[in-house]
Amino acid sequence: MRGCLLVVVLLLAACGATAPADATAPADATAPPWGLRVDYQLGGAYPPADGVTGVVRDRTASPADGLWSACYVNAFQTQPGADEVPEDLLLHDAAGERVEDPDWPGEFLLDVSTAAQRDRVADLVRSWVDGCAAAGFDAVEPDNLDSWTRSQGLLSQGDAEATAQLLVERAHAAGLLIAQKNTAELDGVALGFDYAVTEQCQLYDECDVYTGAYGDRVIEVEYTDDAFAAACAARGDSVAVQRRDLDVSVPGTEGYASRFCR
Repeated sequence: MRGCLLVVVLLLAACGATAPADATAPADATAPPWGLRVDYQLGGAYPPADGVTGVVRDRTASPADGLWSACYVNAFQTQPGADEVPEDLLLHDAAGERVEDPDWPGEFLLDVSTAAQRDRVADLVRSWVDGCAAAGFDAVEPDNLDSWTRSQGLLSQGDAEATAQLLVERAHAAGLLIAQKNTAELDGVALGFDYAVTEQCQLYDECDVYTGAYGDRVIEVEYTDDAFAAACAARGDSVAVQRRDLDVSVPGTEGYASRFCR
């Protein structure tokens, strides 16, 4: 899902968040272990093609045998049709209605507006993170870090940062790397994230923010041919860039697209 547009790059350093003292990253966080061909398989797991060096799969799937594997977790919103989130963990407006992502019907925002609510949400997401670790994943990608921008003003950037720090601490305790997903306006390194997963940073002119913060520890997904070609020319030798279809569908289905720079 797209993060917010980058407004002022120089404000990144002023976010003021710091990682918890005990949120120590795994030892291999300084070098990307995933290679240049990371297959973004969120629409369903399938056998990786020859030459694929890593995968990203939903937390309900299994890691890819013999490959670096990251576990996708919808950490700040619900998955469509999911019933495992208690009603009182969902964000509600003044009329008592659930706050829904306007671009993704069926995805409702989690309520991280207070320290008590953040602890409860983090407890829920921690169970998913622990499940990823137990399944054998190497990393976790918590999505919708930017959900406060779609909260009708009910959540703040600070709420997102505080929740993110709880998740970083849990991931590291479980031995997992953890990704900053989109949200270029946040200082993810200060929050304790180990790498970035960015969608359409070429299109939105945000890629330098991520590479400036994480170096080659960036996984980039582009959804148009032009953006993909430009991304490959700019970063294809050092960053994992993939062209995918918006539905991140599986091979053999209509619209499926998957290409790598190298």
